Amino acid sequence: MPTLRRIVVLTAVGVLATGVAAAAAPASTPAGGAGPRPPATSPPPPGTAGGEAWAWTQLTAAGTRIRYVSTDTSQTCPAVRYTLGTTRNPYPMTRVSTPMGSQFPTTVCELAVPLAASNAVLEQSSVQAAVVHPANRQLPLPDWTSATRPRKVAVIGDTGCEVPVAGPVQNCADHQTGWPFPRIAANAAAVTRPDLVVHVGDYLYREDPARENDKAANPGCTTTAERAGWDCVVADFFRPAEPLLATAPVALTRGNHEDCNAAQQGGAGGAWFRYLADVLRSDGRCITYSPTASIRAGTLNLVSVDSSFADPGDTGSTAQAGVFTRRFDAVNQAAQQHPANDYFVFTHKPVWMVKAAGTLPQNVEWATHVLDAAVDATGLHRLADNVRLVLSGHIHLYQMLDFNTGRPPQLTVGSSGGPLDNGPDDAKVVGKEIGTPPQAVHQSITQEQAPGGRGVFGYAVLADGGGTWNLTFHDASGAVRGQTCALSTTAASKSFVCH
Repeated sequence: MPTLRRIVVLTAVGVLATGVAAAAAPASTPAGGAGPRPPATSPPPPGTAGGEAWAWTQLTAAGTRIRYVSTDTSQTCPAVRYTLGTTRNPYPMTRVSTPMGSQFPTTVCELAVPLAASNAVLEQSSVQAAVVHPANRQLPLPDWTSATRPRKVAVIGDTGCEVPVAGPVQNCADHQTGWPFPRIAANAAAVTRPDLVVHVGDYLYREDPARENDKAANPGCTTTAERAGWDCVVADFFRPAEPLLATAPVALTRGNHEDCNAAQQGGAGGAWFRYLADVLRSDGRCITYSPTASIRAGTLNLVSVDSSFADPGDTGSTAQAGVFTRRFDAVNQAAQQHPANDYFVFTHKPVWMVKAAGTLPQNVEWATHVLDAAVDATGLHRLADNVRLVLSGHIHLYQMLDFNTGRPPQLTVGSSGGPLDNGPDDAKVVGKEIGTPPQAVHQSITQEQAPGGRGVFGYAVLADGGGTWNLTFHDASGAVRGQTCALSTTAASKSFVCH
């Protein structure tokens, strides 16, 4: 989302994918890491016989899913061939939805894949679309077992190109400094080669595509009427994210830009539930609060809490605390079922992130009070001991904040594409008391161009450090910027040791 000062109403939804990848090679990128080249020819328009299809792997609460969306008119689903044990067979995908008006000119298909499966590929003879992404038709699958976990987890957030109805328009055609998400995705795939990608929400920002400067590259996403349609989802998410989707599975949570319209039908929220949600819908309907989704990646557990409607105006209201208390109670119940496993909560709006801090004790701006109040109101009055980390976005910065107490560190990664915010001076954040009950900030590391200045575009990586997690921030080129921080293993003093 844009900033705490201004919340843009989401008008396009991004389709994504979860899955893990060792099997598929990333898409090629131009020299210098400038991001994926546009297709040599324009894709077939929606509704034509040929059409265009996108496939990806997504981790859900029900397990690994391969998802496939096509604009070809056959309304059929392809088969996926994968290896399981000593056999290699094709398995037909199940149709989830068929075309629905001009916003959703697509057929959506899905296939559950066992954790032990490998080497998944779309069967060429069963694909009706003229153009398929990824072009090699290979889909990344988890390379962990139930007793292991991903080696590298890339975290991205707030990736869309901001094109509001009024006000400044982001330079969507400039993938170097204007809208670097295509470059970030390409370099994260090529340099980091993650086993899993976690997106913390806000996929599309194109409220008025007529104001874009990259319309020639995105036919079908050029007018206000098309703003929440499939082609804008492709423009803002699928096309730039293609190298990552071809490299690793994804785990997704919803952002405030994937909101419901007044009719609770269609719009950006309808697109989220049609393409990207944990459980897909076929009727175009949008719901305000999604159930908590507990997603297993071996011994790493990701619990998605839908905070897209938490304090919609970012005013500090705690009126919805009861709604979110029930969701954080569900987080704790899930974590207590597997006390030896690590749990990460991923939710769009930060619980304890500090955006600004002055010289006075009370001069602190932090988010989001309703989520903090909800955590305090749970049966435990906190998050369970094995909840190691909270991952969020919403504020267009990268920040790691910890307390050196039983409260888990807060990692905010809202710096992967949308226009950047100014951050705090970290020296003035340390020692500030925030949260319920108030706890002093032990450590704050914000990636900025200068203390208290504009943030830096990039993404985070959590790497398995043999019993712990090593955290690094990577800029748009994929290079590490700043320190490497190791997450402590004690439940009573959760913090990062950085060097």
